[in-house]
Amino acid sequence: LLLTFCVVAIAHAELCKPDAQNAFKVRISIKTALGDNAYAWDASEEYLFKAMVAFAMRRYSSKSTTQISNVLLCNVTDRVSFWFVVTDSSKNVTTVPGSEVEAAIRMNRNRINSAFLLSDKTLQFLKITSTLSPPVEPSTPAWLIVFGVVLCLIVAGIVFLVVSGIQNRKKKNKDSAERENLEEKVEVTVTVENGIPCEALDLKAGHINGVFAADDERFTSL
Repeated sequence: LLLTFCVVAIAHAELCKPDAQNAFKVRISIKTALGDNAYAWDASEEYLFKAMVAFAMRRYSSKSTTQISNVLLCNVTDRVSFWFVVTDSSKNVTTVPGSEVEAAIRMNRNRINSAFLLSDKTLQFLKITSTLSPPVEPSTPAWLIVFGVVLCLIVAGIVFLVVSGIQNRKKKNKDSAERENLEEKVEVTVTVENGIPCEALDLKAGHINGVFAADDERFTSL
């Protein structure tokens, strides 16, 4: 039994080492992310990391039987950085292909970050590209906003034209009424000369002076 344990330990040491096949390096910046609320990286945090990787592998493949013991960590530093591999649960002496591990990590990246209160910038899988968060879609579609603005402009233009037309019509009616009143006042105006009221002279029809008309009657026409 002791010999078997030693063989397994040696095999695990060969599987998990820097730049080993299917191994990934992780760098964590807890102090940068949390400041004064930073927590210490210890065995419990390592256990949680193994559990999250095993969770990611099991979720990536519904048929996967990956256990926490299948996730191996090595070369852990105080800063904090380390390497990890995922062993095959059926054989336990070979590692899961790196492409599968990468796909599982990428699919569950947000869950892993949330478990450690970190982000892609403070929990870095150096060989695994960061996944972009889905774009935030506004509650109101953009086309509906544009349509609403255009509709408001059209309605405002129609209202402006209607109001302007009503005001212009009122102004024309007012000017016409004032002009008619002025003409009526001119027609009934009586000229007063030397204290004697005189009728206004009709310039178009003319006016016959009675004095000259009497003189014309005294003469016999030729």
